[in-house]
Amino acid sequence: MHTNKVISRRGFVKSTASAAGAVAAAGFGLSRVLGANDRIRLGVIGCGGMGTGHLADMVKRSEAENTQVVAVSDVYQKRLSRAQGLCKGEGYADYRKLLERQDIDAVLIATPDHWHSKISIDAMESGKHVYCEKPMTHTTEQAIQVRDAVRRLKKVFQVGPNATAEDGYWKAGKAVRERRIGKVTWAHGSYNRNARLCLFNEHQKVDSTAGPGKTGEDNVNWDMWLGHEWGLAPKIPWNPEHFFRFRKYFPYNGGVATDLLYHKLAPLLIAIAGPDGEYPLRVNASGGVYVEKDGRDIPDTFLMTADYPSEWSLFLVSTLTNDAGIPDRLYGKHGTMDLGGEPRLRFNGDFKEEFRAKNEGKDETTLAVEKGRDLKGNWYDAIRGTATLRCNVELGTSTMIAIKMAVESYRQRKTMLWDAKAEKIRAS
Repeated sequence: MHTNKVISRRGFVKSTASAAGAVAAAGFGLSRVLGANDRIRLGVIGCGGMGTGHLADMVKRSEAENTQVVAVSDVYQKRLSRAQGLCKGEGYADYRKLLERQDIDAVLIATPDHWHSKISIDAMESGKHVYCEKPMTHTTEQAIQVRDAVRRLKKVFQVGPNATAEDGYWKAGKAVRERRIGKVTWAHGSYNRNARLCLFNEHQKVDSTAGPGKTGEDNVNWDMWLGHEWGLAPKIPWNPEHFFRFRKYFPYNGGVATDLLYHKLAPLLIAIAGPDGEYPLRVNASGGVYVEKDGRDIPDTFLMTADYPSEWSLFLVSTLTNDAGIPDRLYGKHGTMDLGGEPRLRFNGDFKEEFRAKNEGKDETTLAVEKGRDLKGNWYDAIRGTATLRCNVELGTSTMIAIKMAVESYRQRKTMLWDAKAEKIRAS
């Protein structure tokens, strides 16, 4: 039995925080303990394009996965009504009312980036497990806060870069630890797009009838979307371009870095550093708005480099101006490994003998991969205690820190250093 009883924000935070702290000390969460065969009851917060895609997939798989989406939330009434129609569940314009429901075990968050951290922490404090779309947060400070909340509250927290579920990166990580290509010293990858109409515009069409003060399906709670009450974004007058095309503006996200390169860095960290990733030492970024001169903040061409404490370097590229990219590739002292699908290893330079010694006498070999669960399936399994997360909060945080450092390097035109002791960015 659930309740829609409304409580004050102050009362909600106070009660959930104190209760969560008490049970966390004992190693439990607030939600019921789920067995392998128990139905997982779900909520979806944020029902735009990405959220609706997730919702449709969750509903389609509900019987096979033994799950049920029982509630959805969005600040735009048209999206909320559409989502309710898909799941036949309750709809809430204010996500906090959804979190009050004690019958919901877990929530998927697909809001704009600047809301990810607050909703994630609120959800965990209300006893719910979380799947958070990438990027995990909007700032490094928020990333540390979410990480610490997961550690404290012991909830199952999955971050959503899809490639982390691909077996090839995990097999690559095992091969790296076995030194099958020798010491890895650098890696590169890219995530590029190119379209006649920029996909950051085409995929995010502006609905001219929507706005605050509009009635019925056209109503948007603009103040709630901005989150200025909690310092999440500046308070500005209604701006439909910002609302519908938030990925183009820095107050709400980091552009191609957070939207696209997060997908690249997380699996590369699995391959090189392991399941929890690694925080960088130093990050630089460059690029600019070279083609898409439509008033956006974000660059259409973005390049970043990073150096890591375990002595390797990274080069990543994301452009919206040409989709011919560079492969995901690891460079070791004895060999090179191409990623994507089945990892392919080959010797390098004068080190054929060393390579052969680690690779069954071969000069070139591939690693067999298995078809496994996608991230949502993996999340369901982890909630039931039968699997390990593919992108846990530790990997999500280490990825977020490097990506955000790159965004700040681009914006400030400075090298960014990570102060590991203080867990803060320092400009060089």
